[in-house]
Order: sequence, then C-alpha cells, then structure tokens
Amino acid sequence: MIAVSGEEADRLIAELPRCLAAMTRFSLATGLRRYNVTHLEWDQVNLDRRTAWIHADPAKAGKPIHVPLNTEAVVVLREQQGLHPRWVFPYRGKPITKPNEAFNAALIRAGIENFRWHDLRHTWASWHVQAGTPLPVSKELGGWASLEMVMRYAHLGATHLAEHAERISGPRLVRTNSDTARRKIAA
Repeated sequence: MIAVSGEEADRLIAELPRCLAAMTRFSLATGLRRYNVTHLEWDQVNLDRRTAWIHADPAKAGKPIHVPLNTEAVVVLREQQGLHPRWVFPYRGKPITKPNEAFNAALIRAGIENFRWHDLRHTWASWHVQAGTPLPVSKELGGWASLEMVMRYAHLGATHLAEHAERISGPRLVRTNSDTARRKIAA
C-alpha cells in the first residue's frame, strides 16, 4: 500500500486511455473504491448539489456512502456527460470490470512501481491528511469505521511533519554556541 505524489499521478493519468484516465482522476478526487467508480450510475449523481452516493449493497461496510464532490470530481463528471445514459464511466456501453491490464501498462510507462488501483484510495487519504484535513473529517469522507483505518490509509512522509517539528524551534530552546549555525539554517 503506497501513495503517489501529484507529479506521479499526473504521469500516470497521461499514460492512461481516456476512460481510465477519467476514472483515475475521479478516484483521486473522491477516494472511492474501484467497484464504486466502475459501476457508478447517473442516478447516483447530483451535479447541482455536488454530491454522489453509493448504495449500501455495493459499499464495503454495507452502509450507504454520501460523497461530497470537489471541483475536480465535478469537472470529470461533466466531461463524462452524454457518453452513456446509465453508466458514468462506460466502455463499449458497459462498466469496465477489469481495468488492470491497461492500468498496469500505464504504470510501467509512467515509471511507477508497486502500485495498484486500490492505492488511489491510499493516495487520496494521504493527500487529505497532508493538506490538513482533520482525521475525523477524513474518516467520514472515506467512510471508515475508525481513525486507525484512516491512519492505515494515509501514508505520511517526513516532509509533511517538518512544518510541525519546526513549531518548537526558536527562542524557547537553550542557546548554545551554535546560534550562528541556527541563523544560517533559518536564512
């Protein structure tokens, strides 16, 4: 389980066929699982209210999922309008059931290793936490039962933590002969 950077996600999307690129963008914008994206129907979407919903039966936890749509998700959905009367992401008139072959080939071309479709959900969770979305909100957005699951999905790098580590740096710390070095680091 890994997450990719925004630059890696852009490379992957550029290598995907149009339909899979749209599905990938939507997955990164919503955090939805593959089946919930591949089988999304237009009657589950309200673009005016910027919401979508997943019925309880295909949801992993067996509970309906309310999905607030951010701007990227709405853009993707608007691009999909008119392609099929029922399915949001159709391929030859049906939902894509096995995107792995084309997805895996695009990963190779994009130079991304050890990544699978479900890692788009991990990436979405990581991006939320790194952007400052509170963990309880991330939990609700992702439909997880516990904060532990959010942390399992959200992979945080040390660069994300640097801002927080720096919060106690400064005048409260005991000054030593390294004050000159500290000024050079801060500059």
